[in-house]
Amino acid sequence: MAGHSKWSTIKRKKGALDQKRGKIFSTISKEITVSARLGGKDIDSNPRLRQAIKKAKSLNMPNSNIDKAIKKGVGELDNVIIEEVSYEGYGPYGVAVLIEAITDNKNRTVADVRHALSKYGGSLGQSGSVSWNFERNGIILIDKKQIPEDKIFEFSVENDCREFFIDEEFYRLYFNSQDLYNKIDKLEQMNVQIDSSYLAFIPKDLINLSLEENTNFEKFIDFLEDLEDVQNVFSNHSSGES
Repeated sequence: MAGHSKWSTIKRKKGALDQKRGKIFSTISKEITVSARLGGKDIDSNPRLRQAIKKAKSLNMPNSNIDKAIKKGVGELDNVIIEEVSYEGYGPYGVAVLIEAITDNKNRTVADVRHALSKYGGSLGQSGSVSWNFERNGIILIDKKQIPEDKIFEFSVENDCREFFIDEEFYRLYFNSQDLYNKIDKLEQMNVQIDSSYLAFIPKDLINLSLEENTNFEKFIDFLEDLEDVQNVFSNHSSGES
C-alpha cells in the first residue's frame, strides 16, 4: 500500500512539531470538542474522545485546554457550534484530494480550501467526485516494544485486520473504519498501549509525479494542512512509501 497517506503526514508533522505546535493544539482541541459533542464527555464510554485526550496529553497540552475543549463540545460554554466537514477535488497535476476539516464557520473554511486548490492549479469538486477512488480505514500504530510480533499478528488475524505492516518502530494495522474504536478497546484490555490511531482514506489508484512535480505537490499539501480548520488531507499521489 502506497501513496500520500496520513502516515506520511504524521511523520512530517512530528518533525515540525515545535514550529507548528499552535496549529497542532488547535487541531487536537477541535477533535476533542467534536468527539465530546458526538459521544459525550465520559471517556470510558467514548473511545474517540479517550484517544483524542491521550494524543493531547502526549503533546503536553495543558489540562485546562483539554477541559475547555470538552466543555465546548457538550455545550457547557459558549454557543459556538463546531462541525465536521469534508471536501473533494483535484490538486496540481490532476491528483485527487480529500480534505477533512472541523470548523465553526463553514463559509470561511470552504473559501480557504477553494483558494488553496486554485493557488496550485487545482479545483474544488462535488461530493463523490473523487471519493470513489478511496477506501476508508481505521489505522492503529503500536510500538513494537508493547507486544511480540507473533502475538500482534495473531490478533490481526482473529480481528479481521485488512492490512498488517511492520515499520521500523511500529506495527501498523488497518481495519474497517467502523471497527476502529472496538479494536482499540480490545487491545487496551490486553494491556497493549496504542501509540496513535486515526481514520484515513486510502487511495485505490495512484498517480506518479516527477521529482519537480513532487516537490511542488508537497508544498501544496503543506499549504492545505496549515489552514486553520483543516484536520487531514488525503490524496492518490504516490510518495513511494508503503
